[in-house]
Amino acid sequence: MVTRVLAVLLLIPAWLRSPRDARRLACGWALSLRFPAEDLAGLTGGTLAAFTAARTEAFWRHRTLLGVTSGHRDAAEQHRLFLVETGKRVLPPKDSAHVRGTALDIRPREGAQWLEDHGARFALYRIYDNEWWHFEYRPGAVPPARLPHPGWQAEVTR
Repeated sequence: MVTRVLAVLLLIPAWLRSPRDARRLACGWALSLRFPAEDLAGLTGGTLAAFTAARTEAFWRHRTLLGVTSGHRDAAEQHRLFLVETGKRVLPPKDSAHVRGTALDIRPREGAQWLEDHGARFALYRIYDNEWWHFEYRPGAVPPARLPHPGWQAEVTR
C-alpha cells in the first residue's frame, strides 16, 4: 500500500519530466524504493523494455508488485552458483539465460503469478516447472515449452 501511495505522489514529478511516460517513471521510482537492492543492469534492451512494460501494467492496472531478485549474472557468478547447486537448479554459464541477460527471477510470489498469467503479452515466460520465480524473455511467435527443471535438457541428450 505504501509503495502505491508513493507512486501516486510521484506521478506529478514524473509527468513534469515526461508526460507520456509518467506512469512508467512513477512506478519505476516507487519500486526502486520498495526493492532498493534490485539490479536491472546487464539485461538486454528487449528484456528490460518487456519487464518494465509488464511491471508498469501489473502495478497500475492490477495493483501487483513485480520485483527482481536476480537478473543478469556474469559468467563467474553463474559458474559459482552452478558448482554450489550441482547443476540441478542452475545451468552452466554457457547455457544460462541469466548470463545472456534474458532471464529474471521475480518476487514476490504474487508478482510471479501475475507474470505467469500475463507475461506472454510481453514475451516473458516461466520456463521451469520447479522454479515459480524464473522467467525468460523469448520474443517470437511460439511460446516455449516448459521444462521440468534447468538441467532437464542436458539429461535428455546424454
